[in-house]
Amino acid sequence: MTPLSPSVNYMMSPGGNGDVKYARYGNTPTADALHRRLAALEGADSALVLSSGMGATTCTLLALLRAGDHVVASAWLYGDTRRFLEIELPTMGIDVTFIDPTETRAWRRAMRLNTRVLFLESPVNPSMRVVDLRPARMLAQEQGVALVVDSTFATPINYRPLEHRADVVLHSATKYLNGHHDVLAGVVCGAESVIEEVRAKMAIWGQAPDPFAVWLLERGLKTLDVRVQRQNASALQIAQWASGVSSIRAVHYPGLPSHPDHEIARAMFDGYGGMLAIELTGGDEAAARVVSRLALFTHAPSLGGVESLVSEPRYTSHRQLDSEARAAMGIPSGFLRLSVGLEGVDDLIADLTQALES
Repeated sequence: MTPLSPSVNYMMSPGGNGDVKYARYGNTPTADALHRRLAALEGADSALVLSSGMGATTCTLLALLRAGDHVVASAWLYGDTRRFLEIELPTMGIDVTFIDPTETRAWRRAMRLNTRVLFLESPVNPSMRVVDLRPARMLAQEQGVALVVDSTFATPINYRPLEHRADVVLHSATKYLNGHHDVLAGVVCGAESVIEEVRAKMAIWGQAPDPFAVWLLERGLKTLDVRVQRQNASALQIAQWASGVSSIRAVHYPGLPSHPDHEIARAMFDGYGGMLAIELTGGDEAAARVVSRLALFTHAPSLGGVESLVSEPRYTSHRQLDSEARAAMGIPSGFLRLSVGLEGVDDLIADLTQALES
């Protein structure tokens, strides 16, 4: 892994000013208790909550990288993560190379002497592709660089990347970890030395979470397992039903044997998740029509909560890309992302049926 700064003592390191409790340092008693719980869920030495998923992503990368460093990243990323890597990091003197993560040798071909981080997201938002961690993991260990995995869609119930020898795990806790669509937060889990470096960046860049959001996130974790297990089962049932609907051109869900990454998901995951995507034969016009007619699914850009949501990535996470670029990332015309909540699965299927047939 990349060497860390020797001066991480920003009002919280042991033996220094660690007794100072201050919300902007993210070390209040409620936050400390939550950090321990999150670390236990991921099997990490330490964990830290920040003010958003992007806050967790940016502060982690800023902690691991310095001017002159290089990142190898999967090209399949959440839109704003991609923008940070592609636009912001180069202004700080940090180069980024994007690769197709399905090409086993692509990680190695992109490596440079100054590479410090390998970055990927799995399952991928919103295409639901699953990235095989093994090529990146083996290369990271061999070269002594950090492997960072955004595991928001999976949750620690379904997948724990540290058990597969990743170095750092990220979550947008706004999503499944909270689970009630009422919190903005992010989480980073890993070695204590990395987390303390991220904490220093968090304090300087103003990314500490609101204390009430910390309390709400701790509340949400109490039901994480039962929520995710229910969402796993419902999403699989909806995906199986959608596979037989003529107006749906394709169904993207790693729990289906037809999914290109099904075997990878089956080997790595304990569950296939509550997210799926569908492609409508009528293209974007049909997608807009279906969204307008749904009653139980709410049209909203978030995910992972108790209410089922539908979104169009062309207007949300990947709005900055043109149609050709989106199609190249597996988001063609007529693409809808579904976040399955806790409603009765038969009711959700009935809602989709009436919207498609109207």
